[in-house]
Amino acid sequence: MKNFVNKYFQFCPKTGKFVGVGQLSGLSRLLFPLIGLAALVWILIRVIPKPSRLSYPCVRTAMPFASGFIGYLAMLALSAVAFLKYKKPLRYYPVFFLCAFVIFGISGFYLTNGYTGQQDIQPTVNATVEPNQPMGVAKGIYPGRVVWVHNPDATNENCNPSTYENSWYNVGNYNSSVVSDMVSAALRNLTGQSTDKAAWDTIFSYHNILRGKGAANYKAGEKIFIKINATSSYGNYDANLKPTQNAVGVSETSPPMVLAVLRQLVNVVGVDQHDIYVGDPMKHIYKHLYDLWHGEFPYVHYLDNSGAYTNLGREQAIKSTTAVIHYSDHGTILRPNVWGDPWSGPDGTTPVYSDHLYTILDSAEYLINIPMLKGHKRAGVTMFAKNHFGSQTRGDASHLHNGLLAPHEMERGTPRTGYGLYRIQVDIMSHSLEGKKNLVYLMDALWATDYELDIPLKWQMAPFYDDYMSSVFASLDPVAIESVGYDFLRSEFTVERGAGTYVQMDGVDDYLHQAADSTNWPTGTKYDPDSTGVHIYSLGVHEHWNDPDNKQYSRNLGTGYGIELIQVDTTTSIAMDNQGNLPKGYELYQNYPNPFNPTTTIAYSLPKKSSVEVTIYDLQGRAIKSFNYNSQPAGYQRVVWNGTNNYSKPVSSGIYMYRVRASSLEDGNIFDMSAKMILLK
Repeated sequence: MKNFVNKYFQFCPKTGKFVGVGQLSGLSRLLFPLIGLAALVWILIRVIPKPSRLSYPCVRTAMPFASGFIGYLAMLALSAVAFLKYKKPLRYYPVFFLCAFVIFGISGFYLTNGYTGQQDIQPTVNATVEPNQPMGVAKGIYPGRVVWVHNPDATNENCNPSTYENSWYNVGNYNSSVVSDMVSAALRNLTGQSTDKAAWDTIFSYHNILRGKGAANYKAGEKIFIKINATSSYGNYDANLKPTQNAVGVSETSPPMVLAVLRQLVNVVGVDQHDIYVGDPMKHIYKHLYDLWHGEFPYVHYLDNSGAYTNLGREQAIKSTTAVIHYSDHGTILRPNVWGDPWSGPDGTTPVYSDHLYTILDSAEYLINIPMLKGHKRAGVTMFAKNHFGSQTRGDASHLHNGLLAPHEMERGTPRTGYGLYRIQVDIMSHSLEGKKNLVYLMDALWATDYELDIPLKWQMAPFYDDYMSSVFASLDPVAIESVGYDFLRSEFTVERGAGTYVQMDGVDDYLHQAADSTNWPTGTKYDPDSTGVHIYSLGVHEHWNDPDNKQYSRNLGTGYGIELIQVDTTTSIAMDNQGNLPKGYELYQNYPNPFNPTTTIAYSLPKKSSVEVTIYDLQGRAIKSFNYNSQPAGYQRVVWNGTNNYSKPVSSGIYMYRVRASSLEDGNIFDMSAKMILLK
């Protein structure tokens, strides 16, 4: 096909644009309409069952040929009429048909691609934000607290997510026990409790007070819905719901994360399995997910978009006729599903005012929304708010994209970047079923990546050092946790990083500005998704950290009442062998977190097998703590210091120096470097 196109279509080698038609033989004249017919039939087969496929690159590639064929038929009919009327010689008509085919093909290209006015927005400069300028009212038992748990042992650093046999979701590429420990640590640090049971009691009590139910704990019989992200499962599966090659690599809610939450709810809180529902109602649950979860919790309800898979243990998610979300743009922004279809108009014809939701959101007393931390081509980022695009009952969520930064297929593709515009996420975050029922915000960042349909990528920034993110985030403040997620994404996926830069679009955090403070709402817009006449004013607190190295917010610095980021490291091992990606030289990294209390991590890289001595000094130059390793393998290594001296006694607050001295066991080269850190109590 490629050779055929290159032979008979001429393109500018510099710009790649179409400039003319090459030499055509009699066979070529026949092939043009045949290819056009094949393209049209293929598009119809793909699109009729699911109109949103009009946005797929493969469909867009075929569009010019299909459009050209339609034009060919039209001109053939007109020519036949003209011939019958004027009796002109037939020998001129093949050239006429061919010209018509090419003209309509080019027109089809601009109708299907140029019509949108834009392709994927890939910024060439990084977003500019103001650090440590909190806005809004912090929420939570500890207001504005976001807990970040990182443990590289949660994921297999040697995983190749682009391969079908070794993708990230396969057993062996994650450690369920480690992830369960991470979720436990997140809950305890979020609430300040020493046990998981006490942590849950505190969470339920806090949540129910906010909902006007008093300081109530969980009551037997109350339903809990675990909303997952299953982006890729709309059609990439076989008869047993096993993902096909097309689904490989798409980063979404990971198997052990849901398993950890199920273990907490059933084994700690005491929720009956029959009262728990799991799923992404618009999508399916893959076989590998169901087998893992059902194997340990067979009586949980596993929801599916279709009733065709009840024989596989799934239950069909039911569409509600009463649960409604009313969009606060009141028909001025949102439009129906057109996905770039030029025949139904470039921006649709009927305003979208509301959506019905699935019954589980209405009948469940509590919601636990577990998204995967990712960038997004249209929204810039996708976390808790964006994950609810799959909670409404239409065939897809394309009608909601006008409320994002880069609609692409809608509103003639006009970008809606910048600040002070209607944002669909604020309606979702403030809705009684999608936002206010959310019990605790648990974010899966084990396989975080640059955009919604990409494979998990290894992160370069500290403390990941060319490994998967392997993190879990928790908060009781819906704005704060998405603000932290955004800071991580924009600091990693920069234009220099060499991955998708969607997160760098101007105004990615516009919805967070508006969710935090109603003074940032667009003129004339009042967010009232329940149509009660009662408007939200602040859902939480938003700000940006001081820098990617220290990752400190105003509460960490003691300068304001914004976000407090608590880092928890659950790693049990000191050294990590990273033979797959050896460092090029010796290097000492800034400890993290810094300032810290009570623990911090000192990381360094070894290009060769070395003996290592890590020593911590006070400002008088006295050695107070030493770690000695006769032999450490090449790779990224780290030491965790708990703020005690060599006699296991806690040291006082202050500034300390840490020194790493390494001697290569291969060539005798010596590395010696030190840095400062601050212990605050």
